[in-house]
Amino acid sequence: MNNSELQRVCNWLIDGAWSVEPAEMITEFCERLVAVGLPVWRFGIFIRTLHPEVFGRNFIWRQGQEFEIGSVAFEILETPEFARSPLRIVFEQGLEVRGRANDPDGKRFPFLDDMRAEGATDYIAMPLPFLDGSIHATSWITRRPGGFSDDDIASIRAIIAPLARVSEIITLRRTAEMLLDTYVGNRAGARILGGQIRRGHTDTMQAAIWLSDLRGFTALSDRLPAETVVEILNGYFDCQVSAILAHGGEVLKFMGDGLLAVFPIDEYVGDAAHVCTQVLEAARESRASVEALAFPVGDAVERFRFGVALHVGNILYGNIGGGNRLDFTCIGPAVNLAARLEKIASRLGRTIVASEGFANVCRHDWQELGEFPIAGFSKAQRVYGISDEAPAIMA
Repeated sequence: MNNSELQRVCNWLIDGAWSVEPAEMITEFCERLVAVGLPVWRFGIFIRTLHPEVFGRNFIWRQGQEFEIGSVAFEILETPEFARSPLRIVFEQGLEVRGRANDPDGKRFPFLDDMRAEGATDYIAMPLPFLDGSIHATSWITRRPGGFSDDDIASIRAIIAPLARVSEIITLRRTAEMLLDTYVGNRAGARILGGQIRRGHTDTMQAAIWLSDLRGFTALSDRLPAETVVEILNGYFDCQVSAILAHGGEVLKFMGDGLLAVFPIDEYVGDAAHVCTQVLEAARESRASVEALAFPVGDAVERFRFGVALHVGNILYGNIGGGNRLDFTCIGPAVNLAARLEKIASRLGRTIVASEGFANVCRHDWQELGEFPIAGFSKAQRVYGISDEAPAIMA
């Protein structure tokens, strides 16, 4: 491989690689390198992420095989596999690690034994430094007899810098998507990245609304250490979030022990009855999960109850705030009504209550709980419960 051929690959990277998806970009990158003479059989790139649960993502290309994409949790850092991995040295020390087939020193890495069994003759892991100082990693494996030549290694080193730049750009974009997804939700994050960032930029959307609250939270907070309360809240929210997401909802906001979620109904082809049925199923699953939740505190075991109000209507969805501090949320009479219904659920000792509008859309064996005046609304509202809960008890 001569310098001009290598430079063409570098220029392609510097120009942005012109591939939207990482798998497409990496595949074309490797195929270009093979075409100009670099004897790479397997290439891996390992990117550390800014995510509360995921340590990093890995992308693996092999000649003639399906592209692999995976992710690893932070727990991997405590495993024997990671302790004996050449990538640990790259991440922690920023050093290159080489392992030839005939090199006794490479025996300290069990991973290389697996690669040799597949015909690998040489391996090198190289750091992939980003401009923010973080160290990521690449790995290069060949099957060529004799392994990588000195010129091959020099070529790999020469291409690391442009590869790092385009990888960092892609990673920054994905990091932005993940952070927005984590903190504001998938749909809201997509809208923000799509340019919906100005204050007052809102849309009207029909949606089923979920507003829930943990019973006895004030007393719980008063008698337990703050750190314990945070653990309890995380476990309690886990009971709801997984069910909400699995049934097509999006969590918009955590408000102390409260949770606001929406289940959008498509303006043109949306089936409101189907969406509301999914919401009710999510509520039932959350109820079962919260009832099963047990948190040991000293010699006692804390058990929990919650309430959720379900409503359906039009909401205003978008950017609201003051100055340069905005919140992507939803407002409107429908949200206000859901909030008031949740308080009624508490008074009635109910876990799941629904508005008349929700009950009319979601065909179910509803039990009418009565008609209640609602603060801020001119008319009293009929409230419904599900038949498999205990009869309403005024608290």
